[in-house]
Amino acid sequence: MASGALADDIRQKLGELSPAERKVARVLLAGYPAAGFETVAVLAKRSAVSAPTVIRFVNRLGYRGFPDFQAALRDELDARNASPLSLYETTGYARAEKTSGDGDDQDSALLRHGSEVFTGALTATLAELPPHDFEHAVRLLADRKRRITLVGGRFTHLLAQYLGLHLMQLRDDVRFLPDRDVERAAILAALARRDVLVVFDYRRYEADATTVAALVQEHGGKVILFTDTWLSPAAPHAEVVLPSRVAAPSPYDSLVPTLAVLETVVAGVITALGDDARRRMQHGEDVARRAGLY
Repeated sequence: MASGALADDIRQKLGELSPAERKVARVLLAGYPAAGFETVAVLAKRSAVSAPTVIRFVNRLGYRGFPDFQAALRDELDARNASPLSLYETTGYARAEKTSGDGDDQDSALLRHGSEVFTGALTATLAELPPHDFEHAVRLLADRKRRITLVGGRFTHLLAQYLGLHLMQLRDDVRFLPDRDVERAAILAALARRDVLVVFDYRRYEADATTVAALVQEHGGKVILFTDTWLSPAAPHAEVVLPSRVAAPSPYDSLVPTLAVLETVVAGVITALGDDARRRMQHGEDVARRAGLY
């Protein structure tokens, strides 16, 4: 199996499944990840299929049997709940840090390792990005009839700002979800069908990301989710899910691949907007010069 969330693997294989197997897939996705720890008999009953159908379903995913599937699910949950501290203690990073040797050699080795890790994560992220979701994200962000709101987390608010500041130069109606409760509540209360919420949520997921995504979905708006390969709990509420690898040479998850996805999305929005993007950029430059901002 490829690295990443089992839920994502299931979604990608829906078109290859039989009607009975799709019933199992939908029950698993609706109750993910808890539904994956039910017994075969319980899962079959909830899906209104036979027990052999459940076994055939997990075989389709590449597992020899249901115990293998559940073992993979347990491994995934351990990975998605990992913190920088737990990664520091379990990946051998602390031991490597204490290795004696020439400082120049260590620096060179770290540079080589960083190059390998980042190159691999970036290449895999762009190769695994679902084309349909990418194209849909570009369409939503380029639709000037829609209002765009962006929100990030502890570190990923930087990515929300990066994407938002680019979009502001290309189109109107782009804003960030405020931190202050009164302002945030006012914006959430005004959500409607023309709203698009862009959420950044990575492991050690933040509960408010899921809550806000659910609110947007309830009001008929669209949610674009940038997340890791284990998928944020906000994923079931998202119209578009764009996962990225987070491998790094340190215990901290890398946002480098996500940044590459963002810049590719911006390129797509510019292409979709065509000459309107150029005119908007020119107008912004003119206003900034007159206001003495540049």
